[in-house]
Amino acid sequence: MKKIILSTLVLLAVSACKKENQKIENENGSSDSISTVETKQPEAAKINLNQISPQELSKDLAKSNDTLYVTNFFATWCGPCMQEIPHFKNKIQELNGKAVKFTFVNIYNKPAWETEVPVFAKESGLADKIVLLDDSKIDQNFFTNFKSWKGNGIPFTFFRKGNKTDEIEGSMSEEMLNEKINSFLK
Repeated sequence: MKKIILSTLVLLAVSACKKENQKIENENGSSDSISTVETKQPEAAKINLNQISPQELSKDLAKSNDTLYVTNFFATWCGPCMQEIPHFKNKIQELNGKAVKFTFVNIYNKPAWETEVPVFAKESGLADKIVLLDDSKIDQNFFTNFKSWKGNGIPFTFFRKGNKTDEIEGSMSEEMLNEKINSFLK
């Protein structure tokens, strides 16, 4: 039954996003590390990415303090996901030094962890903000972190500051992202 549910989630995600290759401008940032996964890739793209368990990510999603946590679930093959990344990068640069933490959670395509994801991480400058989540380890308890998202589509963005949360399923325009973040920083 679990395999059927996860297979259905993967199929829904694939149907929600089209495969698209897009290069993103290079930018540097910082992030908390979880556990490092050595990836096999061409020397030019050598990057260590952090793998996180659903339980560890649930703890991060539940943090309730004065920091705004922006967690974006994405895949490198997802066109809408890649379209909104530049908006996030602009906001990261704008809010540098403020109490805002951005995390990008790559899910759905574990084989890409050794190829496309490290290349994307390096080219986008987001390597220190990307974590890898093995979707085969996600159970229904994980989705209790969210009001409406059940893993059926990406991109998905979760916002939390203190006890206030919000979530958006689907790609966001730069204006929508700015509006959401500003509503938490008032």
